[in-house]
Amino acid sequence: MIKTRLKNGVSALYGLALAAAVVAPTAGASDTVTLRSQDDTLNVTGEFLDFKDNIYVVRTALGELRLSAGRVRCEGAACPVFETVEADVKFAGSDTVGTGVIPLMLQGYAGFLGAQPTLAATNNGNEVVANFIGDDGFGDEIGSYLVSSSTSSNAFASLLEGAAEIGMSSRRILPREARALRDAGAGSMISPNQEHIVAIDSIVVITHPDNPVQRVGIDDLAKIYRGQITNWSQLGGPDIAIKVIDRPEGGGTQTAFAERVLGGSSGTLASATFAFDNNEMASLVNADVGAIGYTGYSFKRGAKALTLINECGIAMVPDAFSARTEEYSLQRRLYLYNRGDVTSPSTQEFLEYARSSESDEVIVKAGFIDLGVDRRSQGLDGERASRLLSAKVDAFEGAVVNEMLETMNGFDRLSTTFRFRTGSSRLDERAVIDMTRLKDYLKNQPEDTKVMLVGFTDDVGAFESNRILAKRRAEQVKKNLLEFAGDDLPEIELTTAAFGEIAPSACNVSDSGRSINRRVEVWIQAAG
Repeated sequence: MIKTRLKNGVSALYGLALAAAVVAPTAGASDTVTLRSQDDTLNVTGEFLDFKDNIYVVRTALGELRLSAGRVRCEGAACPVFETVEADVKFAGSDTVGTGVIPLMLQGYAGFLGAQPTLAATNNGNEVVANFIGDDGFGDEIGSYLVSSSTSSNAFASLLEGAAEIGMSSRRILPREARALRDAGAGSMISPNQEHIVAIDSIVVITHPDNPVQRVGIDDLAKIYRGQITNWSQLGGPDIAIKVIDRPEGGGTQTAFAERVLGGSSGTLASATFAFDNNEMASLVNADVGAIGYTGYSFKRGAKALTLINECGIAMVPDAFSARTEEYSLQRRLYLYNRGDVTSPSTQEFLEYARSSESDEVIVKAGFIDLGVDRRSQGLDGERASRLLSAKVDAFEGAVVNEMLETMNGFDRLSTTFRFRTGSSRLDERAVIDMTRLKDYLKNQPEDTKVMLVGFTDDVGAFESNRILAKRRAEQVKKNLLEFAGDDLPEIELTTAAFGEIAPSACNVSDSGRSINRRVEVWIQAAG
């Protein structure tokens, strides 16, 4: 529980999610306060009147306003003071995860438990607290959660200090951070019991819906943001000046875009218009036929998302399927971490919910992409078949291309894609999650459904050797899946195939591209 005390020394156990002592402002302090939302899209300044039933009451030029403490934090000398002493589970780390995912996930988790949640912002910066009351609000307090949002680096510092049970990160833990925690007795931070991928954050490049340009190369996109391409006619579009919409430097979305598109430099143009959140970005782009911008996957709001072309000509479609297969480059994984030596039942139960399919709905609602299983047709009129048919290969490799085309025509592809750690035959950190999701998906398929595990590699090494390696890895995934599923898939027919370096999903010119190509796909018998 979150325990609180009043400054006059009287102890209390407050029933709000804010669950903190409310202290009147000192005499003579200004009565003016600002109520500010976590994403800074709502700012209300007025005279503080009251705080009651988790509601701030302020008098403004528009009259008396009442705002839920779950949506805003109070700034100013007249604000009530909340002293949080302790909580059952404390989160610390990335603001992308802490403000974008966890509040909604806590609400979903409360519903999963049959509890009534109350969430509120505190006065301590980007901090939210939640209280769960059992029996849909008619029972006892069953849990309390404190979420402190800052940076991914702070997630691991807080875990190291013992200041948090769960670390939130928009990047994978660094080796030095993992070693420091290991040396402090926290266990292996990259074990499946301590490292949890909960969502995918995908950034899409958007234009006005009336702009006929459908796709843009990554190199050309960089030139747009550097001011080297200034008119849509330079990209085969209309003679309209390009209006660049950017985000201020330092935010998570802008940083990820700059790293992937601009090689880490800001590339901000003096003439660029700046948007301060996803919704404003979409609004600005929708208001100007020449505009281009970038936003979170679920925040397009009618704008058109462009297909991106990488440096070797492979199209990356900005949809949930490509994000789940990790074949769309403007994306990142969102993680939760816990120490292995001090995980409480409350912490473990929340983590189990966070990585289960039960949390998918709230992840989508938050604007991110869940790790569920998606399905896509592989017809001969699709993008993949077109790339295979246009590939420049000799007669020997051409026979393998034809074999793949004939095979895929009878199968759909699932988004579940298994990849291997660099230089290893071990599956990567997503494998446990993907195995669980795939097993649950296949359990609901008709009897005698055919499923094929299809191996691919990068292009390093001899062509035929790569195909042998791909077959070996496909067989390994089949063995792992059967062991993992136990008796749950008796009616599913599992087979394997391998096509080696045929059909790369990324360029083989970098370690990251080659790692994407070392994969085992899951194909399922096409309906009908």
